[in-house]
Amino acid sequence: MQACRMSTHTFLKYHIVFGTQFRRPLLKVKFRKELYAYIRGIINSEGGHFDAIGGIDDHVHILCGIPPRIAVSDMLRALKSSSSKWINDNRHCSGGFHWQRGFAAFTVSRSNMPDVAAYIARQEERHRVKSFVDEYRDLLIRHEIQFEERYLFDDEHTG
Repeated sequence: MQACRMSTHTFLKYHIVFGTQFRRPLLKVKFRKELYAYIRGIINSEGGHFDAIGGIDDHVHILCGIPPRIAVSDMLRALKSSSSKWINDNRHCSGGFHWQRGFAAFTVSRSNMPDVAAYIARQEERHRVKSFVDEYRDLLIRHEIQFEERYLFDDEHTG
């Protein structure tokens, strides 16, 4: 009798969104492409699979695969800490750069990946008419994620 072999097969794609601390407009166009390339490198070095990235001066959207051995929160901790260090080390922002404390992450099916990638690519266009705060809130509502308004973002005056 042959031993039963089992393999693990996953397709774990996420649409991840996070902003700058206090939603400050610090992600300037002049270094955004470099930042995006750096973030792509972090995802790949952690064993993930990069698909798309975009955003504007106060937030980032990422579409990527995360291996099942890594918790989403661990991947985000690596992404945010390494990229903020890179921004600070390269002096892209005076006074020190930080990301917001939290993030949003939504699973994405293979069939929805093109739509999510297109959504990410159109960030500059989208934010001519809608703020990041409104977009973030709308994403949470669309995905039926319960939240308390007062905890959505850090406030500069209350920390």
